[in-house]
Amino acid sequence: MKRIIIICEGPTEQSFVKTNLVVPFIHKDIFLQSPLIKASRGGIVKWGRLKEQIEMHLKSDTEAYVTTFIDYYGLYSKYEFPGWEDAQKIPDQNLRMDELEKHMLLSINPDLQNRFIPYMQLHEFEGLLFYNIDIFKEQIPENDLVGIEELRKIFRDYTNPEMINNARETSPSHRLRRIISGYNKIVYGDILSEAIGIERIRTKAPRFNKWISILESI
Repeated sequence: MKRIIIICEGPTEQSFVKTNLVVPFIHKDIFLQSPLIKASRGGIVKWGRLKEQIEMHLKSDTEAYVTTFIDYYGLYSKYEFPGWEDAQKIPDQNLRMDELEKHMLLSINPDLQNRFIPYMQLHEFEGLLFYNIDIFKEQIPENDLVGIEELRKIFRDYTNPEMINNARETSPSHRLRRIISGYNKIVYGDILSEAIGIERIRTKAPRFNKWISILESI
């Protein structure tokens, strides 16, 4: 059985992998592991620290592949990701992610690059939860769904949930805090993502779908 180590930015990404990806990949004869970023025990760190962990996994298991599951939202120049300044000049956000991922790959030891698959979620993992409004109505008690008008507007404005934008008050997770009373990232991330299902998520999130396709092809 092949093995892929998905280094997760935090517990929400880690829980998503365990809830939604582990079983489908086992059926493809691929075993997934989902450790958190070690240096922070969950939470983004400077590239140098993340690179150390990536290379450590690649060196300790010479047959495993390693990928990342981190958000573009919350990244700043202070985290010293390679190619950051050049990437910020690219207006197309998907191409910007491609540029950052390219430099992440090139920063890794050349002897290990063939088993590293850099991935950065545009903009934030929680964007994947905005599949359609009916899922929210089915899964969230009516009294807890306090931001229904904002939710309707989101679905009017965005056909691709990955494009839900990158400012503090308008990022997917901040929107969900306003929309759902008592919102808990891990709990509601699991509830909504499991109700949607991985295949339906893939139909609306092209970058995420491309990443999963690459992992499946290993």
